[in-house]
Amino acid sequence: MNEDKLTKIVSLCCRRGFVFQGSEIYGGLSSVWDYGPLGAQLKKKIKDLWWETYVEKRDDILGLDSSIIMHADVFAASGHLEGFSDALVDCPGCKKRFRVDHMEKSKNGFHICPNCQTEINISVNKPRNFNLMFKTNISATEDNPNYAYLRPETAQGIFVNFANVLNTMHRKLPLGIAQIGKAFRNEVTTGSFIFRMKEFEQMEIEYFVPPEEAEQRYQEWIDERFDFYVNKIGLSKNSLKLRPHDKDELAHYAKGCTDIEFNFPFGWSELEGIANRGDFDLKEHSRISKKDLSYFDSKTNKRYLPYVIEPSAGVDRTFFAVLCDSYHEEEVNGKTRVVLKLKPHMATYRAAVLPLLKNNSEVVNLAKNLFCDIKKRMPVVYNDTGAIGKLYRRQDEIGTPFCLTVDVESLSDKKITVRNRDTMEQDRISIDMAAGFLEKETGLK
Repeated sequence: MNEDKLTKIVSLCCRRGFVFQGSEIYGGLSSVWDYGPLGAQLKKKIKDLWWETYVEKRDDILGLDSSIIMHADVFAASGHLEGFSDALVDCPGCKKRFRVDHMEKSKNGFHICPNCQTEINISVNKPRNFNLMFKTNISATEDNPNYAYLRPETAQGIFVNFANVLNTMHRKLPLGIAQIGKAFRNEVTTGSFIFRMKEFEQMEIEYFVPPEEAEQRYQEWIDERFDFYVNKIGLSKNSLKLRPHDKDELAHYAKGCTDIEFNFPFGWSELEGIANRGDFDLKEHSRISKKDLSYFDSKTNKRYLPYVIEPSAGVDRTFFAVLCDSYHEEEVNGKTRVVLKLKPHMATYRAAVLPLLKNNSEVVNLAKNLFCDIKKRMPVVYNDTGAIGKLYRRQDEIGTPFCLTVDVESLSDKKITVRNRDTMEQDRISIDMAAGFLEKETGLK
């Protein structure tokens, strides 16, 4: 594991307002994180780009926003009540609990505690299965509970609404239903930052197709989603790879599954999974609910249960991958410069407007006027809280592509200094050309 890079990214996130520890002032919660001002903006950009690409610009996919709290029978049908569990073992040394399948083994075959390095004999300290779902009481009283569950994935909300969408929107197959939303899993995690959390956000599509088209559509979605990360999000192709699941990895109902993996600081891990789920989900929900979820195909005059192709992406993992891929360090004048080389369309701000002299009212007023003019057309930030060198470094660390510096000469020549984040090269341009320059250089036009 590249612990040094991971530690630096976590530090940057906390220092610059991307991610904070959940409930930090009370000691924090394990595997619970809050997104700060810059993190919330980056998350929104990721979600907006996904939604625009698949819901707004395609005519075969519709959007949905289903409830987080769901009936217990939903998860009886999906198999989560019976089989959604992890084998956990208690460490006799530090008294903490860990997933057995995430622990390394010592030379003598014992499992090693990832926290205190104690060797654990699981024949003595036997693992126990723990269900990963969060149960909640939706009754008005404690003495007469009515238990429901927080969804562990957004997919089930799509499956139980399949007939509703079909009957109200009058669409034919193939048809996708897309959803972005929170999901909850009571997982035990160690040192993976936002890669695996108890509360996380998913971007999922359930793409319903005739059974005979399933394999073709499955391959199409693998290609489509890989292309999205490279050409839409802007991740390096060298940081991504496809990993088809072996047969012994597949869920019993799955016809195929391929992971898009990213090279995180701790190694290659799943960024997204694309699965051919067959007709399992609609079949089981039909069986448990006693409702007909089949589709009548007017072309063939046949009724059948559609197969489902599922591209399932994590907002948080995509966020993490963007930070990891864009994080760079370089030496400048004997000091380390940290820079997030985000693609301009993913940066929180397209530019920062900086007055060189914050005590010169004329310079400040000109800078603020420039800021207000550009802000009408794109996201920019104004900052005068430090020396210009420090201000440049702050913007480098949050990935701002350009800095626009207003100085005393700007008052007479009506020009400003434009600094490029990646090259650090500086140029003078006319003030009235600033917005047009940014639109051209950051891809707005």
